[in-house]
Amino acid sequence: MGVQKTISSLIEEKRDLFINLSDRVWETPELYFAERESSEALASALENEGFDVERKVAGLDTGFVASFGSGKPVIAVLGEFDALAGLSQKKGLTEHAPVNDGGNGHGCGHNLLGTGSLAAAVAVKEYMQETGLKGTIRYYGCPAEENGSGKAYMVREGLFEDVDLAFSWHPMTKPSIWHVSTLANYSVRFRFKGKSAHAAAAPHLGRSALDAVELMNVGVNYLREHMIPEARIHYAITDTGGHSPNVVQSHAEVLYLIRAPRKKAVQELTERVHNIAEGAALMTGTSVEAVFEGAASDLVPNTVLAETMYKHLAAIGIPAYDEQDYRFAEGIQATLSEEDIEADLAGLDRETAKMMKGRAIADLLPPFAEEVALSGSTDVGDVSWVVPTMQCLTACFALGTPLHTWQVVSQGAMPIAHKGMLQAAKVIACTAVDAMENPAIIERATAEWKERLDGEAYLSLIPEDKTPPRQWDRT
Repeated sequence: MGVQKTISSLIEEKRDLFINLSDRVWETPELYFAERESSEALASALENEGFDVERKVAGLDTGFVASFGSGKPVIAVLGEFDALAGLSQKKGLTEHAPVNDGGNGHGCGHNLLGTGSLAAAVAVKEYMQETGLKGTIRYYGCPAEENGSGKAYMVREGLFEDVDLAFSWHPMTKPSIWHVSTLANYSVRFRFKGKSAHAAAAPHLGRSALDAVELMNVGVNYLREHMIPEARIHYAITDTGGHSPNVVQSHAEVLYLIRAPRKKAVQELTERVHNIAEGAALMTGTSVEAVFEGAASDLVPNTVLAETMYKHLAAIGIPAYDEQDYRFAEGIQATLSEEDIEADLAGLDRETAKMMKGRAIADLLPPFAEEVALSGSTDVGDVSWVVPTMQCLTACFALGTPLHTWQVVSQGAMPIAHKGMLQAAKVIACTAVDAMENPAIIERATAEWKERLDGEAYLSLIPEDKTPPRQWDRT
């Protein structure tokens, strides 16, 4: 029996366990750094499977590392489990219907991501027990991917120093290998303080913090013309200073997310944004405080691992979807725009895009794609700077479904999502076992990784004095 059949059999034997665990995390959506129930559910499941679990690693209340085996090679599997605010949604529906108005929801599928990675780690452990394969398999329970970059804290604390390779995945609309680079990012909150006054009787006595926020945003808009085209700057006004227009606002706040292809470029761009904030404060007679929120490094690709992982993705094949899966996906697609669906096909080669057109589920595997640069960010990037890293994608949602939407939440506890999750688990486990049995894969991947870094050492974007929030209650 080949490795794909063996691993698939091991995962299928426990499919109900993994599906129930994923649904349990889906049912308790928790925000970044506050994923108490989700983290404990995954950690306890790994303990029950024979892993040694260390909780609260790197100062992260909801971070943990689970290990099985000993010695080299050391293979890491990364899991996430944080949800998103404002995306509460009942499962299995093709219309927007929140469970709780304004509540949280797994709009990026991290209930699947964390559990799928766990299933891969368990399968590798059982393969090691059956075959006598030597080495260490580790599951990293990584909080706060959406905001806060939990993996960056883990990397900064040296938790990956002895790791040879790292693998992860992400629920998506199409199966593929994530052979990409991403943007580094830096998130900072600017809090302006001014002076209240009666806006009609004595406006000259007031100093408007809201004016400062607005002037800062105008200044950053002008900055956009004078930065590299690959960079991105996003913002959200998180405090407008109140609801009374006849009161000069004494406080206001804006949250910025700054992205660029490399960490140095992010640092330089962030400094320019800081200067604009200081200028806005000077113009309005207010003061400003910059509060660090999170940061992530750019992702370092690895062709050796991408080709190895694609080989196993192709061998395992596409899940068996039934009529109910297709009908549900069609119902979800009916809630999407033509633009959503066309955008999902845009990254494919012409022939595959033509074959995918009109399908509700991406039930065929595109050919291996060359490396591309994405405009998004992930804290997996920090891991990729200290160890060769690769991720796969599987179809867990109807074709065209945008991430961070209620449609993702609705699908995230349905059979289409479960099938994609188990497919990812099989691909990761097979790739990990392949590397453990064939040290040449690790050697070639490491040589490529070193060549890409070209002598540049990892530098954390997190300020030295910054520690993770402790049980920050954002649930």
